[in-house]
Amino acid sequence: MPENNLTAAQESMPADSSYTGSIQVNVVSAIGLTPVENATVTISYTGDPENPLQVLTTDDSGQTPEVQLPAPPLELSLDPEATQQPYSEYNIFVTADGYEPVLVSGSEIFADEFSLQPIRMNPLATTEEEEKRVFIPVHTLFGEYPPKIPEDEIKPMDETGEIVLSRVVIPEYVIVHDGAPSDPTAPNYWVRYRDYIKNVASCEIYSTWPENAIYANILVIQSFTLNRVYTEWSPSQ
Repeated sequence: MPENNLTAAQESMPADSSYTGSIQVNVVSAIGLTPVENATVTISYTGDPENPLQVLTTDDSGQTPEVQLPAPPLELSLDPEATQQPYSEYNIFVTADGYEPVLVSGSEIFADEFSLQPIRMNPLATTEEEEKRVFIPVHTLFGEYPPKIPEDEIKPMDETGEIVLSRVVIPEYVIVHDGAPSDPTAPNYWVRYRDYIKNVASCEIYSTWPENAIYANILVIQSFTLNRVYTEWSPSQ
C-alpha cells in the first residue's frame, strides 16, 4: 500500500496496530426503503481505493456482516490537544443488480466503536446517473472551517404573535438552507427533524466521548434547533 496515498489517520497507525473499530453496512432501495439483498459492498482506505480491504455481500435484510477495520488509538479522540486525526477514513462502494452503483467516500471509523453506514440505492428505472457519489467532509472537530457567522444576542422581532410556546413542539421536518443565509440561490432541503439532529450531532461530537457528554451536547443541539425553528425559521416555512 503506497505510503503517500494514506490519510493522516492511517499514517499515524503502526503496521501491527491492534486498534480497530467495527462497521456494518445497511443497503436499502431509495424507493420504499426495502432491503437490497445480494449487494456487493467493497471497503477500502479512502487514500487507497484500488486495494479492497473487505468485499461483503448483503443478506435478505440488506445488511452486511459486522467487520473490524484498523483505526487510530482511542486516546486521540479524547484529547482536545491532539493534532493527529483520531479516526480512519474508508471508501464504501456498493453495486447490485437493477440499481445504480453508490460510492460513499470518507466513512469514519473510531477505535472500539461500532459504525452503521446506511446506503440508499436508486433503481436504474428511476435515474439516468451512472453512479451516485457521497463525499463525507472532514469532521468539524478536526478540520479547519470558517468561523461561524456572529449573531446578535438580542434580535429584533419583526413578526407579531406568540413567540414562546406553552409546550415543546417537535416538528416532523426542518428546512435546511444549503448555503450562507444571505445566499438566495442556495437550495433548501426538507429534512426530518430526528435525522437533522442525528447528522448535526455526528458532525460535532465524537462517538468515543463519555455518554453524559454526548447526551449534554445533543440536548444543546435540540434546544438550539427548536429555538431557531420557532423564532427565526418558522415565518419562512
